[in-house]
Amino acid sequence: MTNVESKIIKVHPDDNVAIVVEAEGIAEGQVLGTGGLVAKGRIPQGHKLALTDIADNAPIIRYGEIIGHALAAIARGEHVDESKVRLPTAPALEELPLATRPAPDVEPLEGYTFEGFRNPDGSVGTKNVLGITTSVQCVAGTVDYVVERIKRELLPRYPYVDDVVGLNHSYGCGVAINAPAAIIPIRTLKNIALNPNFGNEVMVIGLGCEKLQPSTLLDDQPVKIYQNTEAADPDANVLSLQDESFQGFGEMVEGILAMAERHLERLNRRRRETCPASELSIGMQCGGSDAFSGVTANPAVGFATDLIVRAGGSVMFSEVTEVRDAIHLLTPRAINQDVGRALIEQMAWYDDYLAQGQADRSANPSPGNKRGGLSNVVEKALGSIIKSGNSPIADVIGPGERLRRKGLTFAATPASDFICGTLQLAAGMNLQVFTTGRGTPYGLSMVPVLKVSTNSRLGQRWHDIIDLDAGRIATGEASIEEVGWELFHLILDVASGRKQAAADRLGIHNDLVLFNPAPVT
Repeated sequence: MTNVESKIIKVHPDDNVAIVVEAEGIAEGQVLGTGGLVAKGRIPQGHKLALTDIADNAPIIRYGEIIGHALAAIARGEHVDESKVRLPTAPALEELPLATRPAPDVEPLEGYTFEGFRNPDGSVGTKNVLGITTSVQCVAGTVDYVVERIKRELLPRYPYVDDVVGLNHSYGCGVAINAPAAIIPIRTLKNIALNPNFGNEVMVIGLGCEKLQPSTLLDDQPVKIYQNTEAADPDANVLSLQDESFQGFGEMVEGILAMAERHLERLNRRRRETCPASELSIGMQCGGSDAFSGVTANPAVGFATDLIVRAGGSVMFSEVTEVRDAIHLLTPRAINQDVGRALIEQMAWYDDYLAQGQADRSANPSPGNKRGGLSNVVEKALGSIIKSGNSPIADVIGPGERLRRKGLTFAATPASDFICGTLQLAAGMNLQVFTTGRGTPYGLSMVPVLKVSTNSRLGQRWHDIIDLDAGRIATGEASIEEVGWELFHLILDVASGRKQAAADRLGIHNDLVLFNPAPVT
């Protein structure tokens, strides 16, 4: 990365564009560097300017890769915005190199630990939360009502339980439950309930007549129905509101409270204990990205990713549409050809999914991304994949599947922040790192979410929402390595409960949003 007098940043020696660093942008006529580069017009922060004359239809290069072609001749010093860039063809999937890059020669990172909650299945949580799963949206209002009662009346008696959350969603009925693609929302819901932060305490509230029966969400566990009788099963894990043993709403609520108390009693026995960093399962995500994302926050996240992998932990990166245009840089990193082919299969599936919806990859980026200087999805993808660091890609999982291997995993998800977060939660992450350049109050109640700003302007303006400012990299106040280590230590502190993520401190939490490519009836 080349920094020219802290005014513009050129990432790669081959680049013919650079981005503006200054918060106020640069003015028309401003001279940049010693080569006599003059800005031809005002250029906002994060936006690109041409470092050379670029001919009509010539490639526009950033990160050493072609991000587009000029729609007309662009003069040296001119603002290069989306209106001047033609989207290039996506990399063909048929002949990509598979598993051709040797794994980097790095030493294991030993001796790092955090204080987590060990579970009977061997997983480790970073929180101790009672999660109440729902089988259908019809019961969401009741669950919200009950969660407030539990927090007010029961939770104070169980000081070692951090929270109680309702895992509400919009699925469960009025859907083609047997359609092949319905497996995605169904396994997502099943696997969310198994997240390590829920301590293997699965509790399902259903209505009774829905297509997605509660027992489907527990097909690997015994189903124990709660009934409103004196002989109620103390280990019950399913309650249906239409059960005829309930007379009125009040008895339904009391039944859920009674069932919840049994789960709270067991969760309250959990204690934090010292666990190796290899038990971390971290989801890496970006949202509200800008042109700094691939220069500051995402490279620092990638450095932290490599540290976690070296420590034996699990990291996942996601967002298919923000990987698709950089897939040629990822398939060589697969640990073997099977993993490389799995990457290609996920790209092809999503290409077909978009085509069926009469959409294509140009639907990404968002208006905010473009205001932050990103011209198209190619530029966005090249900055996004840097979150994956340099580690070999050990596995690929489909939407809603659980992590299977330690190391770096590509977890296929849409790029939508809230859908990606929901699917990473189902995959088993126990903490999430979320980078943003435009800003977002996004958070999840089930796992800590650490937000990293890509530019210091946002970090200072949103000082009480952002957990770590990576914009210091652009101004030369810190290096990628320094911020990467800072993030790694922050992850350990938050996973241990020594520090609290800003979203948790403020109580800012998003709803779960399922990915459902199957028909709705």
